[in-house]
Amino acid sequence: MNSDNKKTVRQSIIKDPQLAPLGYNKLEWVRNNMPVLNILRQELEQSKPLQGKTVLCCLHLEAKTGYLLQTLMAAGADVVACASNPLSTQDDVVAALVDSGITVYAIHGESSQEYHEFLEKALDTMPDAIIDDGADVVSMLHKNRREQAAAIIGGCEETTTGIVRLRSMDNDNALLFPMIAVNDAYMKYLFDNRYGTGQSVWDGINRTTNLVVAGKYVVVVGYGWCGKGVAMRAKGMGAKVIVTEIDPIKANEAIMDGFKVMSMLEAARCGDIFVTVTGNINVIRKEHMQVMKDNAIMCNAGHFDVEISKPDLDSLAVSKRTLKPNIEEYLLDDGRKLYLLAEGRLVNLAAGDGHPAEVMDLSFSLQALSLLYVIENRDKLENHVYNVPEEIDQRVARLKLQADGIKIDELTGEQIEYLASWDN
Repeated sequence: MNSDNKKTVRQSIIKDPQLAPLGYNKLEWVRNNMPVLNILRQELEQSKPLQGKTVLCCLHLEAKTGYLLQTLMAAGADVVACASNPLSTQDDVVAALVDSGITVYAIHGESSQEYHEFLEKALDTMPDAIIDDGADVVSMLHKNRREQAAAIIGGCEETTTGIVRLRSMDNDNALLFPMIAVNDAYMKYLFDNRYGTGQSVWDGINRTTNLVVAGKYVVVVGYGWCGKGVAMRAKGMGAKVIVTEIDPIKANEAIMDGFKVMSMLEAARCGDIFVTVTGNINVIRKEHMQVMKDNAIMCNAGHFDVEISKPDLDSLAVSKRTLKPNIEEYLLDDGRKLYLLAEGRLVNLAAGDGHPAEVMDLSFSLQALSLLYVIENRDKLENHVYNVPEEIDQRVARLKLQADGIKIDELTGEQIEYLASWDN
């Protein structure tokens, strides 16, 4: 079945098509602030390298992602999208995407059952390639639809969490097609994870709580690149930052960066705001909640809503209520109140607009170029997880400087010769 025929038998599932005008306004705003992707789009519109290919994108469906999808469509792709998180979908944006010719299965606040049904519907379109965020689509295909894997050229993964899952599959020789670890590119994690997460997490927290950060104890659980960004921004707003870690090297790095490091149980006793960024399960659990201060606030910036144990929180609470949008209050039997933001899901997307457009410009340019790389090199790649080729990383970096009108130096012939010599 060719791409055009596949499109004719589909019916998108979204909240309200009439929201499209609002979505187009959002898409226009981010397009004006994503210069690297604009440069790539102009190139891809001419060459149409994705003509005849169906690309399934399981991503956070908001405006910046929407512009990536429109760029892939401009490159000739038949684009199908579903949400990687039930609370990050912006219904007006998906309405605009559907109006522009993209198939979407996503509704803000969709149930867990609907979430998985939409993943299935997206896979029903028989994609040729996949862009994933958290590896849910790739995982579902490997578990339930293995016969479909032979038709997949390959794909790209956006997140740390997703790459952990994919590398585990690779180590078990279970991966059935090549995947590019976009998250591990320098131009992704040095900027998206640190500056994007660092800013957008606090955008979500501040928008939701409307509380001052200065003077409060902020506990950052995990000091990877996302944790570094969250801690840096908290410090900039005047917070007293505590870091918890399991890696002794990262713990020492946090100390050298000027933060106090302690165990989670110690930190639980003094924290006012807790932000989890580990990608692991139950990093805040019952024994920590039992010693938290009254009015402590918890939120998560890892991909899945498992870092803060919601079952433990439910078991400790004598009552629970939604105090205001994205704030759930848990009353404990000793009278203390604990608060969970955005149902423990990604606070920067479920309670905010996600990373700044200028940051996602870099990440999504990497996604587009990495997807082209997989498709163009399908006969050379085996069923493994690959790093983003250095030339793609370097190209995005240079395009960003070009877009900003910045020139840098190059090595002279003499300098190249000097660096290549061992007997200077």
